[in-house]
Amino acid sequence: MFDRNPTNSSLIAGAAEWHAEGHGVALAFVIQTWGSSPRPVGSVMIIRDDMLVEGSVSGGCVESAVIESGSDAITTGGGKRLDFGVADETAWEVGLSCGGRIAVLVSPVGSGGITPQTLASMASDLRARRPVTLCLNAASGMLEPPSSSLMPEASYLDEASDLFYLVQPPARRLVIVGGVHISQFLAPMAKLAGYDVTIIDPRAVFTAAARFPDIECVTDWPDEAMRTLGLDARTAIVTLTHDPKIDDPGLHAALSSDAFYVACLGSRRTHAARCARLQEAGIGVDEVNRLHGPAGLNIGALTPAEIAVSILAEMIAAERMPGEMSG
Repeated sequence: MFDRNPTNSSLIAGAAEWHAEGHGVALAFVIQTWGSSPRPVGSVMIIRDDMLVEGSVSGGCVESAVIESGSDAITTGGGKRLDFGVADETAWEVGLSCGGRIAVLVSPVGSGGITPQTLASMASDLRARRPVTLCLNAASGMLEPPSSSLMPEASYLDEASDLFYLVQPPARRLVIVGGVHISQFLAPMAKLAGYDVTIIDPRAVFTAAARFPDIECVTDWPDEAMRTLGLDARTAIVTLTHDPKIDDPGLHAALSSDAFYVACLGSRRTHAARCARLQEAGIGVDEVNRLHGPAGLNIGALTPAEIAVSILAEMIAAERMPGEMSG
C-alpha cells in the first residue's frame, strides 16, 4: 500500500483504508516547530491498533512516544498534544539536540477526534487531486469548525484560537513521456522523492511491467493521456522519447496547462528546432519559453542514471525556487 517515502496524501488514504477494514486508527501531525526540527509542520504519521505505523514526525525517538500516545488514543478515543525539545532530559534520544523543539498532535479516528466520514472524504478528495483542509483542536485533537472563513494556504497552528489547520494539496506528480532507459532511473528516484509517477508511451513494449515495477504506465497517446490525467500546478512533465510524433502532442497539452515544470530531452540544437516547431504549430512564445531544454541541471551528466539525477534536481528546484528557475 505504501511507498518507501509515503506522501501525506497516501498516508491519509491509507488511514481511511485501515479504518474501513475495521482497525482502530490514530493520526499524528507536526503542528509547530522551533529551531532545528527534522520534519516540517503538517507532517503526518498514522498508527494502527496492531502497532503498524507509517509516516514520520521526526528523525529520532519522538516516534516512540508518538506511537504510544497514538495507541492510547485508539483505546481511549481521545487525543492529546505532545511537546518535545532540548529542555527534556531525553533531548538526545528524540533527535532534537541541535536546539529544536517540536509539538505533535495525536488524534484518533472516531467521535473524539477525526470522524470516519471526514477521513474518507479527505482521502476521496485527494485521490481526485482536490486540496483538503482539516481543522482540529490543538489540545484534544477533536475536529472543530474553522475560526474564520478565510482558509490558510499552508498548515499552521493558530495560537489565538488554539486550532491546528492541516492544509493538504494533492500529491506532487511527475508525468514522463517515453518508457526509455532514463525513465527506468527517473521514475523510481522521483517516487523516493515523494512524487506520484505516471509513464506515458503508446509503444506498449516500452512500458512492460518488468521494466517499470510499481509504476503506473499508460499506453495512450500523450495528449489523450494528459487530458484524462488532468494536469495541475502540482504536476511536472518530462518528454524523453526524442520522437516528435510522440513528444510534441504531449508538449502541446503540457504547455497549455498549469504544470510547474515542463522539460524535454535533447541537444541545444534539437531544442531550438523543437521550439520553432511548436511556435509554427501556434503555441505562443511565452508558453514555449516555459520549456526547460535540454532537460536537467548542467552537472556534466553522461549516464542515464546521472541524467535522471539532473532532471529530478531541476524539477525540485523549479518547485522550491520558482523565481530562480526558468526554461
